[in-house]
Amino acid sequence: MANVEVPKVSFIIPTLNAAGILGNCLASIRNQDYPKERYEILVVDGGSKDGTQDIARSYEAVVIDDRVSRHMEDSKKVALGRTTGEFVVFVDSDNEIAHPDYTRLAVEALTRNPQALGVEAYYPPSPRMTSFCVYVTHLLHISDPIAWLMSVNPILIERDGMVERWQLPEGTYSYPMGANGFVYRKRDLDSVKADEKFQDTHVAMYLMQAGKREWLRIAGRGVHHYYANTLWNFLLKRRRAVVHFLNVRQEFGGIWLEEKPPMPAWLACCYCISFIGPLYHTVVGLIRDRDIRWIWHLPASIASVLGVAWGYITHKRHSNQKDLVSKLQPRQTLKN
Repeated sequence: MANVEVPKVSFIIPTLNAAGILGNCLASIRNQDYPKERYEILVVDGGSKDGTQDIARSYEAVVIDDRVSRHMEDSKKVALGRTTGEFVVFVDSDNEIAHPDYTRLAVEALTRNPQALGVEAYYPPSPRMTSFCVYVTHLLHISDPIAWLMSVNPILIERDGMVERWQLPEGTYSYPMGANGFVYRKRDLDSVKADEKFQDTHVAMYLMQAGKREWLRIAGRGVHHYYANTLWNFLLKRRRAVVHFLNVRQEFGGIWLEEKPPMPAWLACCYCISFIGPLYHTVVGLIRDRDIRWIWHLPASIASVLGVAWGYITHKRHSNQKDLVSKLQPRQTLKN
């Protein structure tokens, strides 16, 4: 296919003091086999003081200095207003696109499947991940055990070569999609006014409510998600996530976790501190996947509840701080 026929792609990356991980993310974008002249990289930075913006410029990214937005979701709205691509890929600074053909395959799949709202990334493991990071991103494929319990299992509709078609069971939207390598059509984002009311997991939900119930995955393709390398960093990120969720609930009137989940939040928390539930799933995971990293499930379940409590208290005590979510973002580094 000639380059003039290749749709333009916009990568959006929100950052704040991400110097320890951003270069890895940007290098993985530059390693894509997508024509370089047919994509742009927009790094929206919240005022980093560790050289993040210099790293972004060294990879020829367009740097948007955004010190006004309250948090990274608002920064993504800012970037959406500057994109020139027909497709938009949301990438967090702790992501690394795992395969050089991911962008091309995702764009081709969306072009052939107009009924799909986007392409969701798998989270394959990486040798540069700690065992804990592999557990929480690859084995759970979600941010924490509570969210894991409260998200429904999607249904595989069809597999056509490497392209998989997925949808949710009827009557629920309790499944988080939208960040970490997710690919959208720009016109679909415009149709739900994402540049005015952006929140990553809400965009997919808005599109499903508008009639696009289906999304795609590319078999074996996605991003390495370096979410948290230690249990302590996981606890810090859960604290921040809870503060963010509470802010989103105030702004939008609800979150995906309240869209008819298979388990209510109070029961999910009871499960996590019961020891019995986490131990059961640890054994099930060890037998089914033959992966020793399931042993992290019990301590992560307890830390998940502690993170919820800590985040709730933090939100109550500092609810007037508009940049609280940004201040709670822990600095991350990669395992050598």
